[in-house]
Amino acid sequence: MLEKITGTFSGIVKKLSGKSTITEKNIEDAVEEIKMALLEADVNLRVVRRFVNSTIEEAKGEKVLKSVDPGQQFTKIIYDKMVSMLGDTKVDLHLKGPDTQSVILMLGLQGAGKTTAAHKLAARLLKEGRKPLLAACDLVRPAAVEQLSQLGEKIGVPVYKEDSKNAVKNAEDAISFARKNGYDTIIIDTAGRLQIDEEMMAELVKIKKATGPVEVLLVADAMTGQNAVDIAKTFDEQLGLTGVILTKFDSDARGGAALSLKTITGKPILFIGTGEKTEDFEVFHPERIASRILGMGDVVSLVEKAQETVDAEAALKMQKKLQRNEFTLQDYLEQFQQVKKMGSMQSIIDMIPGMSGMDASQMDLSSMKKNEAIIQSMTYKERLNHLIIGPSRRKRIAKGSGTSVADVNKLLKQFEKTKLMMKKVSRNKGMQGKMMNQLGLDPSMMGGMGGLGGAGGLPGGLDPSALKGMDMKKLMEMAKKFR
Repeated sequence: MLEKITGTFSGIVKKLSGKSTITEKNIEDAVEEIKMALLEADVNLRVVRRFVNSTIEEAKGEKVLKSVDPGQQFTKIIYDKMVSMLGDTKVDLHLKGPDTQSVILMLGLQGAGKTTAAHKLAARLLKEGRKPLLAACDLVRPAAVEQLSQLGEKIGVPVYKEDSKNAVKNAEDAISFARKNGYDTIIIDTAGRLQIDEEMMAELVKIKKATGPVEVLLVADAMTGQNAVDIAKTFDEQLGLTGVILTKFDSDARGGAALSLKTITGKPILFIGTGEKTEDFEVFHPERIASRILGMGDVVSLVEKAQETVDAEAALKMQKKLQRNEFTLQDYLEQFQQVKKMGSMQSIIDMIPGMSGMDASQMDLSSMKKNEAIIQSMTYKERLNHLIIGPSRRKRIAKGSGTSVADVNKLLKQFEKTKLMMKKVSRNKGMQGKMMNQLGLDPSMMGGMGGLGGAGGLPGGLDPSALKGMDMKKLMEMAKKFR
C-alpha cells in the first residue's frame, strides 16, 4: 500500500529526524525530494505546488531553524501538510435514525469494484447495528444482479431485485420494500460503463431524484491515479457527490488518487478497500494514512484490528497459560490463525512502526503457512504435549503435511525457543517495556497484557492477543506524541 511514496518519505524523515541542527539548504533538498516523490506518485500538479510552497514557507521560519529539535519539527510540518492533503479528519456517513430509511447511492465506472464495495459497506453497517438492504439496480453489466445476490447471501443481508429492466423503478420499489419490512438503510448498486456517457448519467440523475439519497458515493479504483480524480470531478458536477470509496488501495503503490482527491474535488474519502475479503474494508483516517506514509506505522489501527478479531476471554486464557508455562502447539497454531484474521500480512506490516512500506514478499511468510500445515498434521494429543513427538511421529507428520522431517524438527525447536521467550517476557516487566519500545509503543500500556509471540505472532514479535486489552484513549494520546 503506497509502497513507493512511503519508501521516499520515510527515508527523508530518517535523514532529518536525528539532526541537531538544520539549515535552509537541508530544507530545500528535502522539499525537492518530496516534490519529485509526489510527482512520481501521480499527484495532481496543483496539489504538489501547494504542498511544496507551504512546506518551504513554514519550514524556513524561526520555529524550525532555531528549534531544540529541528528535525522533528520539520517532520511534524510534513505530517500536518500530508494530513491536510488527505482530508484533515475522518468523515462519517450521515445516516438517519433507525426509525426511518437512509438511502446510499453507489456510483462508479465498470470495473471499479462497485458491487463488491456495496456488499462490504452493507456488512460493516450490519455489524454496527443497522438493518441494511441491498438494491440490485445495475441492469447493464451481465450477472451483476446475480453477483450482488450471492454477496448479500454470504453476509446475511437481503438483496432486493426485480425482473424489470427499469433501474429507476427498481430503486423506488426497493425503498417501498424497505419501509414495509423495517430496513433502515438501502444501498443502491447502480450501473456503470467503461467510460462516462450521457445515457449512464441521465439514468443516475433520475435514480437520485427518485430516491433522495443521504449519501452519494463514488467508487473509484485507487490504481488509476489522476484518472480517478478526473472521474470524481465529472460525477460531482452532475450528481453532487458526498464522498468517495477508493478500492484496490492495497495494490496502490503510488497514491496519486488518495493524495489529490480531497484538494481537487473537495470530497472526502470515506472508506478504502484493502483486499478481496468482505472485512478488507477500512474507514479512511487521514492522520493514520499520513503516519504510514511517513514510516511511523499505524499502531491505533493495528490495535483496533486486534480488538475486532481477538476474543477477550481467549486473550486472558492465553495470558494465564503463559504465566503457568502451559503454552502448547495448539496455542501456537491459534496465533497463526489470529494473524490471518487481522487481514493481509502487507496491511499488518504497514501498521507497525519502522516497517511501514516494507514489501511483505521480502519476508519469509511461507514458513508461517508451512508451520500451520505441520501442526494441523499432528494429533490433538501431540499438539498438547510436543515432548511425545519422537522420530516415527515426526516422519508421519512430515508426510501428512507435505514437508520434510527437517522442517518438523525446525518447527519444534522454534516452538521451544518461543515458549521460553514468552515465559520470560510474561514475567519480566523490564523485558516487556524494552520490546514495546522497539515497536514504538508506550511500555506503561503493557500492564495486564498477554505475552509477546515470536515466529507465531506479528512481524516484530507482537502477539495479537496482547493488543486486545489496550486502552484506546491512552493509545490515541501516545500516537499523537509519537508523531
